[in-house]
Amino acid sequence: MVDYVYMNQMVYDGKADIVKQMTEEALEEGLGAKEILQEGMIAGMSVVGEDFKWNRLYVPEVLMAARAMKAGMAILKPLLSARDDSINLGTVVMGTVKGDLHDIGKNLVCMMAESAGFTVHNLGVDTDVDKFKAAAIEYKADIIGMSALLTTTMGYMKKVIEDFADDPDLCHIKMCVGGAPISQMYADEIGADGFAADASTAVELFKDLYGEMRQHAA
Repeated sequence: MVDYVYMNQMVYDGKADIVKQMTEEALEEGLGAKEILQEGMIAGMSVVGEDFKWNRLYVPEVLMAARAMKAGMAILKPLLSARDDSINLGTVVMGTVKGDLHDIGKNLVCMMAESAGFTVHNLGVDTDVDKFKAAAIEYKADIIGMSALLTTTMGYMKKVIEDFADDPDLCHIKMCVGGAPISQMYADEIGADGFAADASTAVELFKDLYGEMRQHAA
């Protein structure tokens, strides 16, 4: 059996080849993709994020850990993205806000939301309000998800929310925020419709918000 504790350590240490191999072995053993992702990788990256926050790790180590996680995620992505096409829980547009180039957490939310039945459009990093608005119109978004890792960029979320609120064609869209420096208090302060501390919680938040929208539309 795959040892998730050891796998977490390999993610933390940035051992991409070993993480990839262990991911393949876990799948061969019949373990589920979501379980492998959660127990084998996310748990390890959570420690990386915490140690980075408290200056126990620095950018080079974080990048190595991220590369290791991406190696495993590349194996899991087709399985996580596979879904029943008869299930449609609405459309989510995701992006890391302007000035911020961090996307690991956001990409994880995208994959998990897709596997849950949402149609997800990932705008990548450094996304300004015009990109968010254009994508919302093009894809007929139900939910906008914004991510930030830096305290210097989290303030941009408020601008996006205010611009959507001021646009009569977009003000109905639910606005969600997340990322390491974001809290429920901050989300409330800037007028967000929802906050999630991790990928699993984000998907549940999207489901709740979409359910509310369907009820009001009925």
